[in-house]
Amino acid sequence: MERLPGFRDFYPEPLPPSEPWSADLRQYIFDKWRTVSRRYGFREYDGPPLETLELFTTKSGAEIVGQLYNFTDKGDRAISLRPEMTPTLARMVAARERSYKKPIKWFALPQLFRYERQQKGRLREHFQFNADIVGETDPSADAELAALLIDSLRAFGLTAADFVLRLSSRNAWHDFFVARQGAPEAEYEFYQAIDKLEREEPAKTEEKLRRIGFSLEEVRAFIEQGTPTRELAGVMENLAARGLGEFVKIDYRVIRGLAYYTGIVFEAFDRKGEFRAIAGGGRYDNLLKLISGGRVDLPALGFGMGDVVLGELLKARGLVPSFTTGLDVFCLIEAEELRADSLRLIQSLREAGFATDFSLMPAKADKQFKRAQELGVSWIVRLVPNTEGTLEARVKNLQSREEKIYPPQEVASLLRNGVK
Repeated sequence: MERLPGFRDFYPEPLPPSEPWSADLRQYIFDKWRTVSRRYGFREYDGPPLETLELFTTKSGAEIVGQLYNFTDKGDRAISLRPEMTPTLARMVAARERSYKKPIKWFALPQLFRYERQQKGRLREHFQFNADIVGETDPSADAELAALLIDSLRAFGLTAADFVLRLSSRNAWHDFFVARQGAPEAEYEFYQAIDKLEREEPAKTEEKLRRIGFSLEEVRAFIEQGTPTRELAGVMENLAARGLGEFVKIDYRVIRGLAYYTGIVFEAFDRKGEFRAIAGGGRYDNLLKLISGGRVDLPALGFGMGDVVLGELLKARGLVPSFTTGLDVFCLIEAEELRADSLRLIQSLREAGFATDFSLMPAKADKQFKRAQELGVSWIVRLVPNTEGTLEARVKNLQSREEKIYPPQEVASLLRNGVK
């Protein structure tokens, strides 16, 4: 029985041959994302992996259906596995926004699903770090979100030599489009052509632009000029004040092809250009109004960062740490008549917060010791009767190889206090 194409199994370390996806690395990534988000005052939320199909077609149009895992459920409802998190966020905030003071700063780590062609850095499922701010129009919110993205990548040991955040503005491109008298109905098509500028042959882009009254030459001239709008200049100044200026630059090649973006947009790329975008996002000030049918009108902005590209980048830069079992103690049970007392000791260690393991079945002491070494524990504990007929705990530090004797009831507190 094989797993579905484009999906992953996550094995604990050490990984079996030909299995590249580590459950330990995934948890490491999640922990970093959560830690930095909470440092910025963001609160975690989540929603259901299944949503009505209408939620996604309302945001992205009927053409998105071809990219979805969608079906009709037993209640005759049109359903889809979530391909992104922003529509769910918009639905949730629109339903309960009066319960929260503004601005709302939320993050989520959803698993997302898209039925599309697999390629490097893109599978049919992935986990994604989503961070959003709702209810603030000032560019300081855009700077705050950009700083969160930068610090999220720095948390993994990545530096300004590894990645850059490219800032752009849909407003600037809109002004460019209007100034050259572009037809309003062709504006989204224009944005899509710009979005694919770096991925398509110039001749193909030139043809797309020519059909809607533009030339590749004038587009490239606008990009080269790179004059920041007032809002972009404000964000750059804000990030420079934080000491993060070296991580960002103005780059109008970034436009984000999705129709719902309304203002500042950005994407993070590795400096060597080996991978697709690490993360991307921007303002979507009209989405909550669209999703709520006009009932709620709040500005919003956010970004998404997938685990697939990030994981590949960390491996390429040698920034994946060594993962261990995380066990602290192994309890040797050298005689079965000591098992009940050993279990009592094991339970006390676990209740004290120590990750503790033991042999579930009777086994020779040397075999148990070897297992403890394989698990990489720091301490081995065993109960031994003394000459007075009572039990004593012999605690061995596997690093120093020193063994000491303690009363069994004191082992947990002694280890907690760092006894050596």
